[in-house]
Amino acid sequence: MGEEQHPTGVSWAWARPLRKAAERIRPAGAAHPATPEPEPEDLSGRIVDCAVYIEGRRRPGACDYDSGLEAVRATPGAFLWLGLHEPTEADFAPIAKRFGLDELAVEAATTRRQRPKIERFADVTVFVLRTTRYVEHPELTETCEVVETGSVAIFIGERYVITVRHGPAGELAPVRADLERRPDRLALGPWAVAHAVADRLVDSYLEVAVAFENDIDELEDHVFGNQPQNRAAQIYQLKRELMEFKRAVAPLQQPLGMLAEDKEGLAKEIRRYFRDVNDHLLRTVERIVTYDDLLNSILQARLAQLSVDQNNDMRKIAAWAAMAAAQTALAGIYGMNFVYMPELQWRFGYPAILLLMLTIAVLMYRAFRRSGWL
Repeated sequence: MGEEQHPTGVSWAWARPLRKAAERIRPAGAAHPATPEPEPEDLSGRIVDCAVYIEGRRRPGACDYDSGLEAVRATPGAFLWLGLHEPTEADFAPIAKRFGLDELAVEAATTRRQRPKIERFADVTVFVLRTTRYVEHPELTETCEVVETGSVAIFIGERYVITVRHGPAGELAPVRADLERRPDRLALGPWAVAHAVADRLVDSYLEVAVAFENDIDELEDHVFGNQPQNRAAQIYQLKRELMEFKRAVAPLQQPLGMLAEDKEGLAKEIRRYFRDVNDHLLRTVERIVTYDDLLNSILQARLAQLSVDQNNDMRKIAAWAAMAAAQTALAGIYGMNFVYMPELQWRFGYPAILLLMLTIAVLMYRAFRRSGWL
């Protein structure tokens, strides 16, 4: 066989001694050094809580998700609840491997802005919801943030539930504490946790909606008050924030409706709870639609006000221009310097013309005031 050739045609013969020397130095059978695998990141800052629940009661003592999963598999009536906050893909990879989660399900856990949805992967159900939080602001401006959104992904298995939260809104610690005070509800299993999270988030939607209503009332006072202000930019900003809120809330109707009617996968008691949550959600969506229509009406009314104000200004300008034109006409006539003009030789001609101009101005002013132009 001929000499080895580089693709450009240059011979590699000069490199053979170097390769042979390297082979003599490396022990026989030794493999090429492999790239070290990155060590898994510390999950202590990502795991909010991890607990095993047996017949609705929390098992005393701390646990990790690995040993907890083994415990629930060996204990009838037990399940594991693992809560995480903003894990990265590297953080969630060992958890997904341990629980056997689908890669598409992992994407739902590591992506912040997921659309509300429910998907089933083999024996795991992924339930994604959006979180919302009203941002307090001293005054509504054209750039201020009104609502802040995040997401919660819930992985529901037969013996475990994993909640993954992104964003500061929608803390789940109160949900866990409330459920632990109600072991009868927690005894229903992982779907009871999913219902409690959905119920808490839908209640937070209503709180944000009430705060939106206060902003709209304040905006109405400014627009339709005794001294109306130009608030078109603030109206547009509030509409943008309302649209973000609507995108977080409205798509949840379909997943909740599916759960409320899922007779094969869910127990009757759980379906009843989800129907109640869905009713609350529908009321919130109706509020949002009403607010959107109201903001459109306020904006249209404000634009109509601006049009009327502009017409009033134009009428005032036209009235004053007409009065000035009458004076200008008289002054122009007597400024033509013709020899034969009436009253040029009259002693009182000048004050008479001034009096005539004043009389015309007063009569025109009264006429314009009576017609509403001034």
